[in-house]
Amino acid sequence: MDLPLHDVYAEPTLADLMPSVLASAGVPGEANRLALDEQSRTVVLLVDGMGWNLLRRNAAAAPFLTGLDGRPIRAGFPTTTAVSIASLGTGLASGAHAITGYQSYVEEIDAPFNWLRWTLAGTAVDQRERLVPEWVQPHPTAFERADAAGLTVTTVVPRSFDGSGLTRAVLRGGNFVGVSAYGDLLAHVVAAVAAGDRTLVYCYLGEVDTIGHLYGPESPSWTAQFTVVDRFVEQLVAALPAGARLLITADHGMVDASRGRRADFDHISGLSEDVDAIAGEPRCRHVHTRRPDAVLERWRNELGDDMWIGTRDDVIAGGLFGPDPSPAACRRIGDVVAIGLGESTVIRSDGELVMSQLPGQHGALTEEELLVPLLQV
Repeated sequence: MDLPLHDVYAEPTLADLMPSVLASAGVPGEANRLALDEQSRTVVLLVDGMGWNLLRRNAAAAPFLTGLDGRPIRAGFPTTTAVSIASLGTGLASGAHAITGYQSYVEEIDAPFNWLRWTLAGTAVDQRERLVPEWVQPHPTAFERADAAGLTVTTVVPRSFDGSGLTRAVLRGGNFVGVSAYGDLLAHVVAAVAAGDRTLVYCYLGEVDTIGHLYGPESPSWTAQFTVVDRFVEQLVAALPAGARLLITADHGMVDASRGRRADFDHISGLSEDVDAIAGEPRCRHVHTRRPDAVLERWRNELGDDMWIGTRDDVIAGGLFGPDPSPAACRRIGDVVAIGLGESTVIRSDGELVMSQLPGQHGALTEEELLVPLLQV
């Protein structure tokens, strides 16, 4: 079965955004693949879960955002927050920064690992001492490179992100400002972008994604939240100092998985047989096994109409993790990989009870998930 998409990185992705911003601010050695105009002060706002197709279909709910100049770029693969934030923060494809999914099987701890929480999957057991974030992801981040080049760099994100494993791994560098509400965010962003002659500010909104997961994208609750974000961006633009640039993007889109097949790994024996560990998330599963041929055959027999099922070699050769993924990344890719087609998922009703119940899902390669906006003011 052919891959849903070959060579994700053949077109611009989130991994190109920060290097392009740095190049446009005069930082040497950075590639401006997005051809951004020269600018010394830039704010990058990431709206979690705001896919390009969702944005275009919901113009009535977000008239300000949809009225801005913009175009789609690709998120990268898998289309999930931890991977995309890592690509944004480092300027690297997932195979280079080696954060390969929402959850990855990590040999160093011999267990699936949750990158967002920096814990053993399904637990609250913190792993920052055992998996030191700066060692796990040693490449200099875009923020460290900008700071070294003389830019005043500020990250304005929820207070709970301060010192987290993912923040230390992929967003380290410059000044951290933790905020508690939208008004707090707006005030600190405006102050930070004016704090020097050359400034870079990164900020984040997570509620569109949260509501999308809970109720489904384009549900009444999602639409109402989307309108709140639209009004916030309008206020932010009005408050920014003259000469500052605002770039707005997202980490992935989303599909309503309640409309697709929900195959339960925990209750379909043909899926769990011979599986040593399962990672990823419902739209993109990494299956680790000592019998890959047998597992591949069973998964294809069970799910072949609903998911693309292939091997580690298939996805590496197809360029889904970028060119020349690192040895660590290769070990974290499943022996068998399952990527959702349409709106299908592989859930775990026992092992991932909450996630399995959520209608909003992402991680695969449909345009709904892969395309994200790049809007500019």
